[in-house]
Amino acid sequence: MKIDVGTPGHREYLVHVPPALAARSFRSGRPVRPLPVVIALHGGADTMFGFEKKTGFDGLADRHGFLAVYPDGFAFTWNAGDCCAPARLAHIDDVGFLNRLIDHLTGTGLADPKRVYVTGFSNGAGMAYRFACESAGKVAAIGVVAGALAMACHPARPVSVMIWHGTADHNVPYDGGGHRDFNDSRPFPPVGRAVDFWRRADGLSSLRADGGRGCRSTGRGDGGVEVVLCTVTGGGHAWPSGASGRLWDFFAAHPRT
Repeated sequence: MKIDVGTPGHREYLVHVPPALAARSFRSGRPVRPLPVVIALHGGADTMFGFEKKTGFDGLADRHGFLAVYPDGFAFTWNAGDCCAPARLAHIDDVGFLNRLIDHLTGTGLADPKRVYVTGFSNGAGMAYRFACESAGKVAAIGVVAGALAMACHPARPVSVMIWHGTADHNVPYDGGGHRDFNDSRPFPPVGRAVDFWRRADGLSSLRADGGRGCRSTGRGDGGVEVVLCTVTGGGHAWPSGASGRLWDFFAAHPRT
């Protein structure tokens, strides 16, 4: 599908509607009730089609009754603030694009404005961070996989955050390092810095064990917000097995209040 973003040209995205809900709507002649929506942002050098296959969110959407939406970046990238070219160099307004997309989905009655979730991988993860930093009022929770918070961030409201990162990630190192972009030699900050930022922004305590499931949580604060870190020991720069299901469970438990 295509959407006008107020500039020359247009932006594209895929929407997966659970078939059972679409059939029910067709039989009744009435639109389905507003559904939760997971907006999934591909990594650099990927596309919306590739990320749809990589994440498996379509199958989860069919089982749990949510919309899975896959926007396409500009020239395979997102302008995540301090990363990544060519979207960054072209000053692409990806925050504006995602805002328009969310407004369209909620305006048509397809998506529930209190259950909008954004997730992404690598460059797309950085974009998820940027969106939460600049448009916190539009999103209930974000999921970040193999990405870094490498920009100034001033969220207008608390946002629940789930972070996945492998300890052997050499592209965006777990403990920080590497280069933010081809023409920016500054290192990526460590994962721990993002965790500490969001728990302070959300008014939460330090991480603690989360039932032995490989993740640690702050526990819930005011309004039910929570920060969770899932460390993949030995994991590289990849979408972890099982992450999509765990991300959906996290999203489903954190509507915007």
